[in-house]
This record gives sequence, C-alpha cells and structure tokens, in this order.
Amino acid sequence: MHEPQQSFDQWALVELMGHQRIAGRVTEAEIGGCKFIRVDVPSVADRQPLTKYLGPASIYAITPIAEETATRLAARIEPEPITAWDARRLLELPKPPGSSTGR
Repeated sequence: MHEPQQSFDQWALVELMGHQRIAGRVTEAEIGGCKFIRVDVPSVADRQPLTKYLGPASIYAITPIAEETATRLAARIEPEPITAWDARRLLELPKPPGSSTGR
C-alpha cells in the first residue's frame, strides 16, 4: 500500500553546495510551479529573522535537529539576506529613469 507523502516541517541544518550551511525551520514551498526548500532562520542576538528559498539541486544534506540546536547554529552561521558586496553594488548602480530621489 502506498502511503501519502507528508510535507516536511522540521528544524534542521541544511548543507549546500559550496560549503555553505544554514539552520532553521525547514519546510517545502512552491513558487511559480517550482518546488523549493524554505528555511526560516530564527531571530538571534541583534539579527532579524530571515527566510531563504533554496533550489533542491543546491542542497547536499538536510539533518533534522532540535529547535535549540538550530537556533544556536543559526547564531554561529550568520546567514545574510544579501552580501555586503551585493549591497555596495546596488548603491553604485544608476537609478532607473523616473525613480524617486531617495535610495
């Protein structure tokens, strides 16, 4: 007998290609008909929570762990919504015609 698939919803450490890691609450998401892994990284210390959507092909391993462990790892891994390099580049780009004067 075939069991129905259950949605994944676990605290986990996600290891990505390129020796990157991210820890948080891991669930499944669909965007534009494509399947993604959603990682909700909790707020730690002075950092705001953030959400990352990852393509399954970029994932090397997912290890379910306790919430406390995921939170401690999230504090050590320090994922960024965008890199400082990307942010600097955005500030250097010319503004599109008709955009407001503020950056």
